[in-house]
Amino acid sequence: MVYKVIGLMSGSSLDGLDIAYVHLQERLATRQAPKGWDFELVKADCYPYSDDWRGRLAAARGLSALDYQLLHVEYGRYLGEQVLRFVRENGLEYQVQLVVSHGHTVFHEVGRHMTAQLGDGAALAASARVNVVSDLRAMDVALGGQGAPIVPIGEMLLLQEYALFLNLGGIANVSRAGFGAFDVCPANRVLNELAADEGQPYDAGGALAAGGSVDAELLGRLNALPYYGQKYPKSLANEFGTETVLPLIGQAMINSGGRLTTADALRTYTQHIAEQVGRAVRLLLVEGVTEGTTERSIAPTAGASGAGRLLVTGGGAHNTFLIGRLREVLGDTGVEVVVPDTGLVDYKEALIMALIGVLRWREENNVLASVTGASRDSIGGAVWIGQEA
Repeated sequence: MVYKVIGLMSGSSLDGLDIAYVHLQERLATRQAPKGWDFELVKADCYPYSDDWRGRLAAARGLSALDYQLLHVEYGRYLGEQVLRFVRENGLEYQVQLVVSHGHTVFHEVGRHMTAQLGDGAALAASARVNVVSDLRAMDVALGGQGAPIVPIGEMLLLQEYALFLNLGGIANVSRAGFGAFDVCPANRVLNELAADEGQPYDAGGALAAGGSVDAELLGRLNALPYYGQKYPKSLANEFGTETVLPLIGQAMINSGGRLTTADALRTYTQHIAEQVGRAVRLLLVEGVTEGTTERSIAPTAGASGAGRLLVTGGGAHNTFLIGRLREVLGDTGVEVVVPDTGLVDYKEALIMALIGVLRWREENNVLASVTGASRDSIGGAVWIGQEA
């Protein structure tokens, strides 16, 4: 059976809503390949947020309970309107069987078993008049998991030719197929904020960073942040970038008396991302790593020779300067850094959301405890029937 699904993804970088219409079909195991899923990315687009929506989403954490719930419903209806727009613009009337919405993460307090994504599934289903799966992370968090990353199930089933995966979105996360995954560090959320100081929405191709110099003192402070020494599974809330990393960089710029420029800050933070991703990849490559092992206890290149291919996706994959730094950092590991076609770079997460929703519809596990640290694998997602009986 071919499932015809729309996946929705709104990342922490707040650049816009990713929409992907995909065809998905289960593939049985053969002697040549394990069981998996075939996919076709039929249509995809990113609808940029207006300044108003960007501001409202960014400020959602500070709202009262009532105002937050009202925004939750309004944003759900907004998502439904964007689905209808996408369907109309691409001639997909009466073809979409299911919409799967990640929502926009506002709260992520896994130590208290809570995660919250804006975008009410009922409002989305009622507005778009189609069946919807939403709240994809909640069950895993309720079971003691990090609720992140959740994309490794899709990587394992859809992209079996790769051994390692890196998503460079608002937050960078890394995974090893069938093994483990975790959030690495803030990425585009911090880079974009720094680029905004130069009047740019983002650092296109890393050109601003390429014109700067690494500040060794700032880089050392960034690399010494306690999160990087924590055990995994682990995940990051968006506020780590905005409330911890950016103030640290801002204070360093003030203390420098103007010596540390925005270009230098971008160059330094780009180096920070490359080094932290390098450490994370080495950690995942080590033979026999068990849950709870810290990066500090592992030799830098242990088990890394001939490691395989690392698929890089997300907006940061377009940052050619960052990719170049990453290739240099991983040069001694045998890892091939692969940036795929633009469609997969930009819409991999929306594609995987679609698959996660199909698995939920089929009542099959769609979140891996081996990745999140939950007590068991789970079937995550709330189902809303938007179609008329």
